[in-house]
Parts: sequence; C-alpha cells; structure tokens
Amino acid sequence: MFKYIKHIIKSFTLFELLQGLGVTGKYFFKRKITIQYPEQKTPMSPRFRGHHALRRYPNGQERCIACKLCEAVCPALAIDIESEERADGTRRTTKYEIDFFKCIYCGFCEEACPVDAIVETHIFEYHFENREGTVISKEALLAFGDKHETEIAKRKAADAPYK
Repeated sequence: MFKYIKHIIKSFTLFELLQGLGVTGKYFFKRKITIQYPEQKTPMSPRFRGHHALRRYPNGQERCIACKLCEAVCPALAIDIESEERADGTRRTTKYEIDFFKCIYCGFCEEACPVDAIVETHIFEYHFENREGTVISKEALLAFGDKHETEIAKRKAADAPYK
C-alpha cells in the first residue's frame, strides 16, 4: 500500500521530470566534449583498422605470394585472388580485389598474411562515388600502399613488440 501511495505522489509532483532536469543542469555548465570534426581530430587507437593497402619490398617487388590465406580466412568473402606461376618459378597474383562493401574490417587478412603483404592502414577518410568504386583492384591497393608506406612501416614497427 505504501508503495502505491509513493508512486502516486511521485506522479503528481513530477519527480522524474525534476530528476531529469537535475541531470541536465549538472552538465549544462561543464566543459563541452563535442569536437568540430574536419578541423579537430579525436585520438585514434594505434590498432585502428581502416583502408587496406598492399605493400612492396624495398627493392620494389610486391610482397604478395598468392598463398590465398587472406582469401580463405575472410569471414565476409570480400577478397578475391587469382594467381599464376612466373618463369622463375615464383607464384604471384594476377588479380587481387577487395570489395569494401563486404569487408567488415576484422583484420584477419592482415593477421593471416605470412609476408605482411596486406595491411589495414589508419586511413578512414575515404568514400565511393558509385558501386563499382567499392571493389578495389590490385593496382589501386599497391598504389595506396606505395603512397603511405612510410606511415605503414612506422606503425608496424610500433606494434611489433605486441605481436
């Protein structure tokens, strides 16, 4: 009975409303945490996974040996690889495509790669103009990796003690 009377009193005095206004008032005069995005950036985790890139060795040869481990481990089936054997007996990719609409950025491809050929960079500011642009080819991934190689190598070196 007492519980019922207490409920009625709270309903008529608008206790919940005053409680909510108290929370609003408590934060009204505190420092705001909103950022102005393009001008200000929030701190990013060193292990953030963003845009993919294919890497090359320092001599310019592509790292991917077409082992297809990244394709096999991808839970979203976003990676498509075709390979062929070269005249010197090595196996290299002829087609390496990633569908970014399918990709869930889990990082399994990067973990599975035995030669660090595929990496997920810290770049998250990219967009697509149409559906065809979401499938990134080997050439585009290599160009992206070449463009950001110094940053990729620096982040790999910083993360190396934790692997």
